[in-house]
Amino acid sequence: MVKTLPIQTEEILTIKNLKKHFPVNQQIFQKEKEFLRAVDGINLQVYKGETLGIVGESGCGKSTLGNLIMGLLQPTEGEIHFNGIEISKMQERQLKKHRVDYQMIFQDPFSSLNPRMRVFDLIAEPLITHRKFSKSELEEEVNRLMIDVGLDPSYTHRFPHEFSGGQRQRIGIARALSLKPKLIICDEPVSALDVSIQAQILNLLSELQKKYDLTYIFIAHGLPAVRHISDRIGVMYLGNMVELATKEMLFKKPMHPYTNGLLASLPISDPRLRRAPEDEVTLEGDMPSPVHPPSGCKFHTRCPFVQDKCKSVAPAFEEKEVGHYVACHYPLD
Repeated sequence: MVKTLPIQTEEILTIKNLKKHFPVNQQIFQKEKEFLRAVDGINLQVYKGETLGIVGESGCGKSTLGNLIMGLLQPTEGEIHFNGIEISKMQERQLKKHRVDYQMIFQDPFSSLNPRMRVFDLIAEPLITHRKFSKSELEEEVNRLMIDVGLDPSYTHRFPHEFSGGQRQRIGIARALSLKPKLIICDEPVSALDVSIQAQILNLLSELQKKYDLTYIFIAHGLPAVRHISDRIGVMYLGNMVELATKEMLFKKPMHPYTNGLLASLPISDPRLRRAPEDEVTLEGDMPSPVHPPSGCKFHTRCPFVQDKCKSVAPAFEEKEVGHYVACHYPLD
């Protein structure tokens, strides 16, 4: 069954010209400061009830974008608006009351859980911090969350090391759900899991989205997982968004050469579904340094269709077709 976007187009998250530049180690005789441009000018809208997938090679800035939205990092420039309220310039004390509405599921289900805390305390901690429950109500709520993520409530007395990787990720999901958030940022939540367990977690996330009326930002470098769960997909390269479209548009008609190259790298067993060689773009070379990115279009050093304009003028991120945004001077037909 193909999931469609909700009829309403209410924006739950709006990002305007978001940047995060990290200073790098300075040499003694170095005059100018250098910065690693992890996120370098992102403009994005996330709509209520959708799943927005974010993909790209390692080092493109996907996880940094998620950390900026969560307030774990302060932006160098730009704005983040959640439900119409700007949260990017808030101090930690101000953020606390807003954080109940957006939570995060981390990549590593072991390091994200305190190994000295029992499962009950891990899930109950946000509830104790932000909500008022009696002891019996707290126990009932934790048990309900355990059941919702597919775990036996009798396991709440155990420690994280007594669970498998997939079970630990379910605990992380239960913790993220505990405050009934409106938005959950999933930062590569299945990349550390076995393939069979990945499918279970993806299906669980889809079920919970319907039950809790959730909005997801799903960050991953694996296209199959993103395709399975997403409504729209954004492609990042060197800190910039280079393409954004519905998953049907993106997989059927990618317009950016980088997106085409990512899709060409996917193994397709059925020869009838494979693209013609002339329609595919092969990615060659490594991604340039985000400390010294190329001038003009950042992808021009790897693009087989590069022209002189690409080397000097950065392309604007524009809507080429309805709902299909691309940052390319010469988008693919």
